[in-house]
Amino acid sequence: MFLNMNALGYIRNWFAALGRVFRRELRHIIKDPGVLLFFIALPLAYPVVYTLIYNPEVVRKLPVAVVDESMTAASRDFVRKASASPSIDIYAYCPNMADAKALMAEGKVFGIMKIPGNYAKKLGNNQQAHVEFYAEMSLLLRYRTFVSALTDLQIEMISEITGEKLQMAGLHSLAGDASAPVKSESNFLGDTEQGFASFVIPGIVILILQQSMILGITLLGGTSRERRRLNGGIDPQEVPNAPVSATIWGKALCYTVFYIPMTVYILRFIPEMFNLPHYGHPVDYYLFIFPMLLATAFLGLTLNYFMKQRESAFIIIVFTSVVFLFLSGLTWPRYAMSPLWTWIGNCVPAVWGVEGFIRINSNAATLPEVARDYTALWLLTAAYMLTALLATSLLRKQN
Repeated sequence: MFLNMNALGYIRNWFAALGRVFRRELRHIIKDPGVLLFFIALPLAYPVVYTLIYNPEVVRKLPVAVVDESMTAASRDFVRKASASPSIDIYAYCPNMADAKALMAEGKVFGIMKIPGNYAKKLGNNQQAHVEFYAEMSLLLRYRTFVSALTDLQIEMISEITGEKLQMAGLHSLAGDASAPVKSESNFLGDTEQGFASFVIPGIVILILQQSMILGITLLGGTSRERRRLNGGIDPQEVPNAPVSATIWGKALCYTVFYIPMTVYILRFIPEMFNLPHYGHPVDYYLFIFPMLLATAFLGLTLNYFMKQRESAFIIIVFTSVVFLFLSGLTWPRYAMSPLWTWIGNCVPAVWGVEGFIRINSNAATLPEVARDYTALWLLTAAYMLTALLATSLLRKQN
């Protein structure tokens, strides 16, 4: 009975200490303009800025110069079909390539279509005809638009020419089906608009949640280290006699709870505001993102060990954003990475968060269908809880 009373007393005191740490850390956040900048202003502004940068998601009616050396009905028909595409706008006919290149150098056109003089002749002799296209490569989104439009035009022309040849050969019954011997239809799952923002923003917002939280936490950690140096190794604003475990859990829960409104805003309202994919159920991605926030909080508390001063957060954390973006698989698939980079990516909560959230948000996956990512986030939570416990204990021993 005596042992049970002691155990109950310890548990009661532990939760009381956790509550005091939670309240104290919340006051630190509210009173620190720098932390509020990272915890509120950055998550509020960055998703909007990034999405506006990538809007419009697709480019239409790109100006193109035409150099028609054939000057035949066949070449004019090709140009007419190209102009009918929603992606291409015939800006000007040029007598030679030099004039077309001058227009491109001035930024008036982004592509040059050159039709050689033997274009109609080769078509008439049942030979393969060539049309040259030159694209200005400063923006890959424009290049992708050109490639897609010209590929569709090529398929259309092949079907049309094949049908004409069959009619000339007297095979009228087959000519009617020649336009589409094999029908090709593209379905872009999770990104029906084929837009760059729809592709990249759902992943970037997860990175924003992680990086902004870590920056705020390490800013608080660096400030605490400065207070310790000014007060003989003691932080006067720390909860006295609080167990290390209660301290890290109180702080981690404070950061996680504080981030709930930002999470709802980023994951729920940003996609609706900009008409980005949002097919998953909110309950699924809220439950999924919770362990990522908790793992991120413990990771930030672990990194506090390396924060010698307030500015250390900018030096140590900011440069990792681009690295984490690549590790997430948004720009290069994770299965194509070397084992070393894959392992490093597995240690980053946002990498698993990006992978799972995109499946839920863009492809309407349920929580059981992202069980691998969900489990990995909880494992990271446990691992970084232990490292945060060790880092905080070492910090106290240094004092």
